[in-house]
Amino acid sequence: MKIPQSIRGNLLLKMTSLNAGAIVVRLFISAIIQRLLTEYVGPVGQYKIGQLRSLSILLTSITSLGTFNGIVKYIAEYKKDEIKLQQLFSSVFIFLIVGVSISTSVLLFFSKDISNYLFSSTEYSYLIKLTAIIIPFIAVQRVFNGVINGLSEYKKYAKIDLISYLFSALLTVFFLFQYNLDGVLVAIAITPVVQVSVMLFFFYKVLREYIQFKDLTLQAPMAKALLAFTVMSFVSSILLPIVEIDIRGMLDEKLSGRDAGIWTNMTFISQNYMVFSSSIFTLYVIPKFAGIYNAGNFKKEVFSIYKTLLPLFAGGMILVFFFRNVIIDIIYPGQIEMAPLFKWQLMGDFVRLASLVLAHQFLAKKLVINFIFTEIMSLALFYGFAYYFTGIYGVEGVVMAHFLRYLVYFFVVLYLVSRYFKKKRSAIE
Repeated sequence: MKIPQSIRGNLLLKMTSLNAGAIVVRLFISAIIQRLLTEYVGPVGQYKIGQLRSLSILLTSITSLGTFNGIVKYIAEYKKDEIKLQQLFSSVFIFLIVGVSISTSVLLFFSKDISNYLFSSTEYSYLIKLTAIIIPFIAVQRVFNGVINGLSEYKKYAKIDLISYLFSALLTVFFLFQYNLDGVLVAIAITPVVQVSVMLFFFYKVLREYIQFKDLTLQAPMAKALLAFTVMSFVSSILLPIVEIDIRGMLDEKLSGRDAGIWTNMTFISQNYMVFSSSIFTLYVIPKFAGIYNAGNFKKEVFSIYKTLLPLFAGGMILVFFFRNVIIDIIYPGQIEMAPLFKWQLMGDFVRLASLVLAHQFLAKKLVINFIFTEIMSLALFYGFAYYFTGIYGVEGVVMAHFLRYLVYFFVVLYLVSRYFKKKRSAIE
């Protein structure tokens, strides 16, 4: 049967199908690793793993001072302008020096306090110090990822992402068998070294083409433009992990470490299928929205994205929901408390996907105030709802908060995006 041209020529569908293959492999490997973690370290250990992963996400943004989305945007716009690219990466270089210096110093000098905050114990201060040493790799990996995304090199991105994940998975399993929970935590801490190594191996020539390392200067001609993304990243990429860390701590204190681990495992399942959409946003949505300046074309593109992504996403989520007990039996045996969490998490993630497509207009057009307002509102709703509903419904209250938060977020973002185009139309008239 001949495939219609509209399908064969759909770039987003090509990205989605390519990502889907990589995601299936990731999900399979992830399921094996999660099963091993369940058997070897249990929910309490998984709660601690979740805390360290949240710290890693936090550092991913801080070390590069939140320049990732700025790199994606300006690489997409200036990929053929050598002067602009040199200015961009000289500015990013300065941002990296500042971000890495601050992050390393804080982790080294306050390792015991950070360990106590994350794990309610100072015994993991060695882990915080190890992470401090790895910080330059975290920063470099984030910048290189920004270049790949800005160029929309989705085939190479999928290859790099999958191979990095395979090596990281092998590292995690090896350290788990050798050193149990401590080994897993160390493997997570040193994963950025693996990621940077794989990226350089596969993408070094292209990176050299766009980043003229010898021409980088201690000047930041595009600092003002990148600072907007720093502010936006602070709100989304830094406050979110802090909120998640605090909610896990709250669950541990109000309920138990097991309940904190149950919620961590639920979010881990969510992250594994949501990673499919996150790469689409940076590889496709931001570059696409950056070149759209009127409401008609924007609506057309949004509906095209929805038409491609939402049915696929909905189908996958329905399968996950109906096979939730099988997933629990295979990956998290004995953790039957997870079953009621699925419906709220899945509904919340579906609304989240629809919302984030619209919200990436804020990043593409650098609408800083709109972005900050919606992100802080979303996090405040999540934090408030989670604390309130946990007191009534236990751990299920956190995923209920997740759904309600994104329901409100969707309508607020929709209103603000509509208002943006109305203002542009009024200005033209």
